[in-house]
Amino acid sequence: MLLVGYPGLHHAYGQTRDELEQNQQALQREIRMTNELLTETQRSAEVNLNQLVMLNSQISRREQLLGNIQLEIRLINNRINTLTKNIEELEKELEALKEAYANMVRLAARNSDALQRMMFIFSAESFNQAYLRVRYLQQYSRHRQMQAVKLEEANARLAEQKAALEEERNSQQAALSRQREEVRRLNIEKASQERTVSDLRAQEQQLMQQLRQQERAARELQSAIRRIIEEERRLARERAEAEGRVTTDMYALTPEEQLISDNFAGNRGSLPWPLERGVITGHFGEQPHPVLPGIRISNNGVNISTSEGARARAIFEGRVSRIITVPGGFYAIIIRHGEYLSVYSNLSEVFVTNGQNVNTRDELGIVGTNHREAKTYLHLEIWKGNEKQNPASWIARQQQ
Repeated sequence: MLLVGYPGLHHAYGQTRDELEQNQQALQREIRMTNELLTETQRSAEVNLNQLVMLNSQISRREQLLGNIQLEIRLINNRINTLTKNIEELEKELEALKEAYANMVRLAARNSDALQRMMFIFSAESFNQAYLRVRYLQQYSRHRQMQAVKLEEANARLAEQKAALEEERNSQQAALSRQREEVRRLNIEKASQERTVSDLRAQEQQLMQQLRQQERAARELQSAIRRIIEEERRLARERAEAEGRVTTDMYALTPEEQLISDNFAGNRGSLPWPLERGVITGHFGEQPHPVLPGIRISNNGVNISTSEGARARAIFEGRVSRIITVPGGFYAIIIRHGEYLSVYSNLSEVFVTNGQNVNTRDELGIVGTNHREAKTYLHLEIWKGNEKQNPASWIARQQQ
C-alpha cells in the first residue's frame, strides 16, 4: 500500500514507535471530538456547510491516522526482520555450542578414570611438565563449565528473542486490524462527504451570500485590529518620549511589556489552548472553498470548533486592548502581550473589560453558537506588530 497520499508522512519516517503511538492517541482524541460535533450538526433539519466542514476535518484526521498506522506497521515489520535474523544467528551459535560441548563431554567420558588422569600426570618427563599437565586438566574442566554456562545463556537469549518476535507479530496483527477498521470508516465518511457536497451545490446562491458576509466580517475585524495597533503604537510612542525612553518604528514597550513580549515569543508552540476542548476546523491562510468551484477563502487565523456553552480563555498574560462588536451581534476581544496581540472572535458574551489585565487561561467569554447549523466555534488570531501569524504554530497540540 502506498504511503505518499497522507499528509505529513515523510516527516513521520524519523519517528519512534512511542512517538507514533502518541500521535495516534492525539489524532484519535481529535477524531472523537470531531465526531461529537459532527453528530450535533447532523441534528439540523437541513444539510449545511458546517456539516461538510466537520466531515472534511474528520476525513483529514482519519487519513493522518491511517498514515501513522502504516508507519507503525513498517517499523514493526523492520523489527520482525531484525528479530528473525537474530534468531537465525542465535540458532547457529547454539548448534555450534551444543556440538562443541558434546565433543567435550565425550572426551571427558573417555578420560573420566582417575587412574588414567594420575598416569597422565606421573608419566611426565619432568616436574615442570607434570605441573603443566595438572594445569591443563584444571583449565579443561573450567572451560567445560564455561561452555555449559554459554550454552544456557544462548538458550535464554534465544527464548527471549522468540518471545519478542511473538509479541511483535501480535502487535502487527493488531495494527493491521486497526488499519482495516480505519479504512472502512474513511470510506463511509468519504461517501457521506460526496453526498453532502452534492446537496450543498444546490445551495450555491445561499453559500455565496454567506461567504460575502464572512468576508465582510473578516475585513471589518482586520481593519479594527490595524486601527487599534496604530492607535496603541502612537500612544506608546508618546509615553516613551515623555519618559525620555528611546523610540523606534516598532511598538514602544516598557520594560514590563518587553518581558511579557519575550515570554510570549519564548512559548511559541506551547501556548495553552483558548478552549478547554476543541478541534481546528478552519486553517490559517488561503484555501479552496469546500463547495464552490474556483472560489478561494482566506483566514487570518484559525477557527476552533467546540461544544455549545464553551468558554474562551486567554492564551497568555496580557492587557485587554479593546472589546469590539463584529457582524452578527457577536464580540471580539483583543489582548496585548507586549509586541504581540491575540484576538478572540465570535463570542456571544464577554467577562472582561477594556484595560483589564488577564492571566494565562483566564476566562474571557462564552463562544457564540449558530443554532440553525449547530455551529459553535472560536476564531483565534495572533499578530506580531502588523504581521498576521499562524496560531496553529503557537499553541500546543490539544490534549483531551
